[in-house]
Amino acid sequence: MPIRLAEIWIYPVKSLGGIRLKTSSVEEKGLQYDRRWMIVDKNGVFLTQRANPKMATLDVMLHDNGLILSNRFEPGDQVSVPFIPVTESPVQVKIWNDTFWARKVSDEADQWLSRQLGKNVGIVTMSVHTHREMNHADAAPGRTVSFADDFPYLMISQASLDDLNSRLAEPVAMRRFRPNFIVSGTDPFAEDSWKQIKIGNVGFEVKKPCERCVVVNIDQHSGKKGTEPLKTLATYRKQNRKVLFGQNVISIGNGVLREGDEVVVL
Repeated sequence: MPIRLAEIWIYPVKSLGGIRLKTSSVEEKGLQYDRRWMIVDKNGVFLTQRANPKMATLDVMLHDNGLILSNRFEPGDQVSVPFIPVTESPVQVKIWNDTFWARKVSDEADQWLSRQLGKNVGIVTMSVHTHREMNHADAAPGRTVSFADDFPYLMISQASLDDLNSRLAEPVAMRRFRPNFIVSGTDPFAEDSWKQIKIGNVGFEVKKPCERCVVVNIDQHSGKKGTEPLKTLATYRKQNRKVLFGQNVISIGNGVLREGDEVVVL
């Protein structure tokens, strides 16, 4: 059985809900629209589900002119986020140790998100002047990334999740791990040994395992936090005090991916 790209996912706003796509464009920073928006506090510091699990319950949809953010449990409570910002305000933002310039998007969206999260927050986007380089230990100097934590792409095999779920009292969904690529037709954790792959006509380098944090313990539907699956993963996927699940990936060139594309291990 050939290895296939079973699912393609993007997460346009960092730490909010994901969108499954049938096709997507590969760019240096990540898939088109993936993590190009981010929620920040009044000091420009990024917010994630780690401290704000309710972010998991805010859904994102693509439409012709931008995004629509909505509250999953309050139908009709939504706001538009335009592709072209309606404000000219630049803002300095911080993700981990990276500080760089982004751009405010919409006062209306800021107010909606502040109400949803119960604190003063704003949404920013990457502008043409936003330049965020990857860690030079992980990629060549000048290589850029979106608002993702470290890498532009994350890949996990369905067999790896199936293996994990066979060890859990209650199975978890793949979206807990927020991958871009879900591949089928492999043995569990086969992706751990891959170095270079080709998906359709686009090449990728498999760089390093993904270190998992407490976000995987948050139910991505309800926003409720538990102790699994991190507790179980730590019993058999721990190396040097880090729990590993999935592989961080960078692209070699651009192109278009489609669900069902063959994955060739080079």
